[in-house]
Amino acid sequence: MSKIISPQEAAKLVQDGSTLMFGGFIGVGAPHSIIDAVVTQGTKNLTVISNDTATPDKGIGKLIVNKQISHVIASHIGTNKETGLQMNNGDIKVTLVPQGTLAERIRAYGCGLGGVLTPTGVGTPVETGKQSLELNGKKYLLEEALGAEVVFLKAHKADKKGNLVYRYMARNFNPIMAMAGAIVVAEIDEIVEVGEINPNEVMTPAIFIDYLVQSEVQE
Repeated sequence: MSKIISPQEAAKLVQDGSTLMFGGFIGVGAPHSIIDAVVTQGTKNLTVISNDTATPDKGIGKLIVNKQISHVIASHIGTNKETGLQMNNGDIKVTLVPQGTLAERIRAYGCGLGGVLTPTGVGTPVETGKQSLELNGKKYLLEEALGAEVVFLKAHKADKKGNLVYRYMARNFNPIMAMAGAIVVAEIDEIVEVGEINPNEVMTPAIFIDYLVQSEVQE
């Protein structure tokens, strides 16, 4: 069984300087209750891996506004002007990764791979400082696998064992991030008894989930 904890208890898994991963796509499918608890806790100097930085008033954008993140690794930051302002002021480091590459780096970590080979970024600033090799006459970049100390997810439904079902667009980065953390916490809209979820509907098996959090924010 996955242990059911409060958003505040989930936040206590985060220490100053932690590397975190958050599911979501511009705030959709993000663990909002947990994010709010981390904001209240005030933990600083965080490295955060996410598809984006949402908006100033939503998702991990709240952590940006509160200046709790020192380094963000994301595919874009354009929906949150505060991220750009802090980057230009030198208050935050931003590492931009092409979206498909970001997804595959996370997936590689979960599959126990050292990284992935991709032609994306060849001949652009993305190539700077990276290993490359040529296969069958085509150049590829080696992109290293990407994991986190704590991963925070959001799912629509879970049984008490920790099997997850996502809803609509929330099935974005959440399933692959579930495989990429030392500790994985899933915020859930509805927690049901074991056996109440059809096995064919399970999108993330319980083996990947350490803790469940009953969501206090309904999407």
